[in-house]
Amino acid sequence: MSFAALAGFSGGLLIAALLLTGIVLCYLRHKAILDMPNHRSSHAVPTPRGGGLAVTPLVLLMVAGVTIWFGDAGWQRWLMLAAALGLAAICWMDDRHDLSARLRFGFQFIAVICGITALSGPVLQGLVPLWLDHVLVVLTWVWFVNLFNFMDGIDGISGVEAGSIGAGVFVVALLAFTPVFVDLGVIGLGIVAIVLGFLIWNWHPAKLFLGDVGSIPLGYVLGWLLLEMAARGAWLPALIFPAYYLFDATFTLVRRAVRGEKIWQAHRQHAYQVATGRGMSHGTVALLILVANLFLIAVAFTALPVEFDGAITRLVLALVVVLLLVGILRYWPVKKADGLVGK
Repeated sequence: MSFAALAGFSGGLLIAALLLTGIVLCYLRHKAILDMPNHRSSHAVPTPRGGGLAVTPLVLLMVAGVTIWFGDAGWQRWLMLAAALGLAAICWMDDRHDLSARLRFGFQFIAVICGITALSGPVLQGLVPLWLDHVLVVLTWVWFVNLFNFMDGIDGISGVEAGSIGAGVFVVALLAFTPVFVDLGVIGLGIVAIVLGFLIWNWHPAKLFLGDVGSIPLGYVLGWLLLEMAARGAWLPALIFPAYYLFDATFTLVRRAVRGEKIWQAHRQHAYQVATGRGMSHGTVALLILVANLFLIAVAFTALPVEFDGAITRLVLALVVVLLLVGILRYWPVKKADGLVGK
């Protein structure tokens, strides 16, 4: 695709996301579909929840369009997109009626098992038997879907993370000097455009939130995008791009489990939640995560062309970036709170 085509593609998606999110916001306000604040919330006023009604359809339509454009319309890709759509429907029901955790997890596993068929090869590059590769991918993908939802707790955070991952995939496609990543790069660029349109409404103070109908399908599609990039050989960037989310969510879960806490219950112990609880603004936290993600992308770029040599050094550098971010969020002195407005 030419530069003009990419500009038109991304610009059109940004405008569509901006306008459709505004329409969804009017609908949510009219129906009084609100996220009510409680003692675990990061917001202080009732706020419309369900922005994913705009983001999710646009993301799925965009992936479908790119799939058709590049001629990759095998049944596997369509099955993955159908699973994502079904997952969105279940999540919307959960947003409205609070479905049981067993039902939610069951549908997530079904969606991920369907999605595995859309991967172009073994994610672990043949290091383990194919059946074990599939098992590990299923568990990892389901965890990623849920951690993306867990981490969607303040204004702008999920848009920043999704946009960062999409931007990273796009630049990997530019720097790989091989057509193998081109379609994934265009999908990454499309995600950047869509979440930018949404962030105009979701930036602090947010006018609406994604809700599960947005965060879970978005996490699902991003999980597929990263796993597919790994299956095509770029496993190191796929691991580094979401490093902050992976570390914060996993470390917090393990920490709570060691303390004997009920890990399935909502809480406010993630590093970004600690930061806002201490008075750091949602916008500042989101911008810090963006800056850290840009450093992570820069670290990942040094891994191209994809080779195992030097991978440990790059992973260590990525870990240093993440630990520095977590340290700032948890311990940087904050003088004044700006109010609670979040998920």
